[in-house]
Amino acid sequence: MMISTRGRYALRVMIDLAENRDRGYIPMKDIANRQGVSLKYLERIVPALAKNNYIEGVQGKGGGYRLTRSPEEYKVGEILRLTEGDLAPVSCLECDATPCERVDQCRTINMWSKLNTLINEFFDGVTIADLMVEEESI
Repeated sequence: MMISTRGRYALRVMIDLAENRDRGYIPMKDIANRQGVSLKYLERIVPALAKNNYIEGVQGKGGGYRLTRSPEEYKVGEILRLTEGDLAPVSCLECDATPCERVDQCRTINMWSKLNTLINEFFDGVTIADLMVEEESI
């Protein structure tokens, strides 16, 4: 499993919105400028966050995006699963995977299953609020 740019940038968007939440709706171009990310790339990430009610947007003058919950309520795991699809370390453990015909003889499935649990529990144990803290808190 490797987290793509899409997942990493989605986290940066969420952190930026959390850090600037007292300013109301934040224009996407402001986020792009602060984060050093192209506006075009953010335009591919932000709609998924909005569609899934992680953020809400308003069009027009004074418009932009803001969080729908407090930073403590967002788990990194849920954001990464939204942007990455699945965090499984091997394809046979992905949500929609067809059961492997060799699973009964597989010497590695328990190891991969434990790693999958560790990955998901780790990311579900970190919130956007945790990422807002500059010193190492994780």
